Amino acid sequence: MAVEKYPNNRMLGHREIVDGKAGAYVWKTYKEVFDLASKIGNSIRSCGLAKGSRCGIYGANCPEWIITMEACNAHGIYCVPLYDTLGAGAVEFILCHAEVEIAFAEEKKIELLLKTLPKSNEFLKTIVSFGKVTQEQKEEASKYGLSVYSWDEFLSLAAGQEFDLPVKEKTDICTIMYTSGTTGDPKGVLISNASIICLIAGVDRLLNCVNEELAESDVYMSYLPLAHIFDRVVEELFIFHGASIGFWRGDVKLLVEDIGVLKPTIFCAVPRVLDRIFSGLQAKISSGGFIKSTLFNLAYKFKQYRMMSGAKHNEAAAICDKVVFSKVKEGLGGNVRVILSGAAPLATHVEEYLRVVTCAHVIQGYGLTETCAGSFVSLPNQMSMIGTVGPPVPNIDVRLESVPEMDYDALASTARGEICIRGDTLFSGYYKREDLTKEVLVDGWFHTGDIGEWQPDGSMKIIDRKKNIFKLSQGEYVAVENLENIYGLVSAIDSIWIYGNSFESFLVAVVNPNKEALESWAATNGITGDFESLCQNPKVKEYILGELSRIGKEKKLKGFEFIKDVHLESVPFDMDRDLITPTYKKKRPQLLKYYQGVIDNMYKSAK
Repeated sequence: MAVEKYPNNRMLGHREIVDGKAGAYVWKTYKEVFDLASKIGNSIRSCGLAKGSRCGIYGANCPEWIITMEACNAHGIYCVPLYDTLGAGAVEFILCHAEVEIAFAEEKKIELLLKTLPKSNEFLKTIVSFGKVTQEQKEEASKYGLSVYSWDEFLSLAAGQEFDLPVKEKTDICTIMYTSGTTGDPKGVLISNASIICLIAGVDRLLNCVNEELAESDVYMSYLPLAHIFDRVVEELFIFHGASIGFWRGDVKLLVEDIGVLKPTIFCAVPRVLDRIFSGLQAKISSGGFIKSTLFNLAYKFKQYRMMSGAKHNEAAAICDKVVFSKVKEGLGGNVRVILSGAAPLATHVEEYLRVVTCAHVIQGYGLTETCAGSFVSLPNQMSMIGTVGPPVPNIDVRLESVPEMDYDALASTARGEICIRGDTLFSGYYKREDLTKEVLVDGWFHTGDIGEWQPDGSMKIIDRKKNIFKLSQGEYVAVENLENIYGLVSAIDSIWIYGNSFESFLVAVVNPNKEALESWAATNGITGDFESLCQNPKVKEYILGELSRIGKEKKLKGFEFIKDVHLESVPFDMDRDLITPTYKKKRPQLLKYYQGVIDNMYKSAK
């Protein structure tokens, strides 16, 4: 165990708030965390739970989250994480579906948990706050036979009691991770101990092969949701190495400040975060004046050329790093050596740009909850892998399967097809959904639903999504995610949802324009009004359609793949309206339901 190897290492850190101000990071050692997890584990057992029982964890990342997780691991209790962005309906579904008996939650989520009553308390008997609870909350819960505890109360609940740890097998379930539910109710993905152990071993081996192995001196910023498999396995990997994990304060506006104080060495992000960093850097450079922007661009072109020619990033242009790009590195705390992007595709131009200016390895990974996260990871200093997710990690087998209806041939000279994965990292099935398990697990191969293309260097490029295809009235198939990625290259838009069906012959779309780009274009073209009125202006709509058409021609799209009409939406797709998942994936059925009237009007007016 890590506690035996690194008892005095810093394990979990958070910023203490004193008089309304955040101070330095305060740390708990591996031994201190072990002792707390032991107390929490004994208290859980004293509530009647045993090996195989379910424990929910609902809230933003914090030390108590990990302590609870470790307590569950020790006693063979299934950990059931819930995204802190979920509303009462989704929380109620997961609590009931997973048969959760005890739920831990951050203090501000206790009220929402109580709203799931009385349905959830068929199984739920105990709620524990990561902070305090009120007397009113205790009284409300008691009406339904529930007990509610503060964190400190629960720590001492089993004082003097010591429960034996059960014998655990590799095949035992460790966690039930619920997918974000893009097409319906979330699915409970059963992840075994073996899956996590095998994944960590494979990633560890890969890092060692490229001389970027983790060490106990490494520091990680925990801000991506622990309810997502991506962050969960990264933190498990850090704990395995006795490294340090610092938690953000839960506010995206304060993330940069937290990073500056923590000074992480490894920074994981989803593309949405890296897109914001890219846009912020671009804006800062363009506003820095002619001399500064010229110097930056010259340094960029020189270092990019050297890296494309085979030079390692830290040797390509040392003087440029010191004089120009060091400021970018300082913005990420000054110590970041690896930036890992996952959970969704990272735009090629963003990946290339960040590889040059951050003075760090920028790599992209690919995996699903069902594969226990990272199945592919691109390699440092391999510029040819930009735009790909790299080669497979050790310990898994990969093959492509032809998809004739989409004209993808796995046996062609350029092999394209559905990515299928086999190995010990795979999930054990969908909880209570054997029918869905049989659909995706065939002869030991997991069918991801993603379309990949093998590259000459052995890396994989994700080019499409099998599930997100539909047929137009003329019989042509449309791969909508691929089109959204192409049209997403238009700088004037932030997000696009494309729609079509078998009763219509053309495509329409709802677009979230980029506010700064649109206002800049409007000012240049003498069009006045605020952002909302610009989105309703016919001339602006004509401009956006023209930009979409331009990129379509540039990418040599077929006629039926062009967008005939658009609706400009000033409010970004969000979770409040249930239009995207907590990992920012589009929920297409919900988008259609929300914009049905808009879609109908576009088809009427475009005919």
